[in-house]
Amino acid sequence: MSKLVHLLLSVLAHLPLSWLQGLGAALGRLTYLASPGFAARLRENLSSSKIFENYPVLPAKVKQSAAETGKGALELAIAWCRRPEDIAAMVKRCEGWEHVEQALALGNGIIFVTPHLGSYDIAGRYISSRLPFPLTAMYRPPKLQWLEPVMQAGRARGKGKTAPATAAGVRLLMKALKSGEATIILPDQVPGNGEGIWAPFFGRPAYTMTLVPRLAQMSGVTTLFFVGERLPGGQGFAVHIEPLAQPFTGDKETDCAQMNAQVEQLIRRFPCQYLWSYNRYKCPPGVSRPDAEQGFA
Repeated sequence: MSKLVHLLLSVLAHLPLSWLQGLGAALGRLTYLASPGFAARLRENLSSSKIFENYPVLPAKVKQSAAETGKGALELAIAWCRRPEDIAAMVKRCEGWEHVEQALALGNGIIFVTPHLGSYDIAGRYISSRLPFPLTAMYRPPKLQWLEPVMQAGRARGKGKTAPATAAGVRLLMKALKSGEATIILPDQVPGNGEGIWAPFFGRPAYTMTLVPRLAQMSGVTTLFFVGERLPGGQGFAVHIEPLAQPFTGDKETDCAQMNAQVEQLIRRFPCQYLWSYNRYKCPPGVSRPDAEQGFA
């Protein structure tokens, strides 16, 4: 099954980008119509974010978000199957690379942080291709076991490495940073029991990983946020890199709230390209929900 999937992805990856994204948009809209759970989460999460206060525009934005989600799914074919130089040619501009250069000059390791926003896998591959050392990406093993080797092989192309979202994976990240290398972490991925705390995310309590602030406390490590913007009309992509808004304090509640706030600001720039269908507000097994009177606005 893995070989068949890899073959299919390879075929998709070499389609013209506008064709691939057109197929992805159709896939996203079809999924929205065929999957009540997908549609309900997308509508609820986008609506509750209050990004679009003008309610009449919300239905159109929901449909656009579904289409963008489908594009992102098929763009994984590019991220996992195309050569680094092919991906670099698709990135039409990169803003903020000077922050990477400053971090490289320090030589103490870089934590790249990106939410489920835009073409994050493609942007990660692009950044990896420009670094002088390996980049280790943390991933959560997919529910479909046959997909994991395809994912690992794709993300390990070039100078990439992978680390599962487990204790062993965290040790790999720490080892990479201590060696002066780089890591990628998705901060809006819901962690397991004991690996996060409740923090506000668009005014709602979201179980949030403490890993990023914890790793950032390592001596000299630089934390940078990035987004892979999907340009309209199949034009390609733009990568935006920015520094941590303010240093982490060492207090879990403060740091996770700060991290989520910076993620929110990134999402507000490209709201329809966020993965609103992701079950961001779920409660992991063994975790108690926060008290109703606890403020998260």
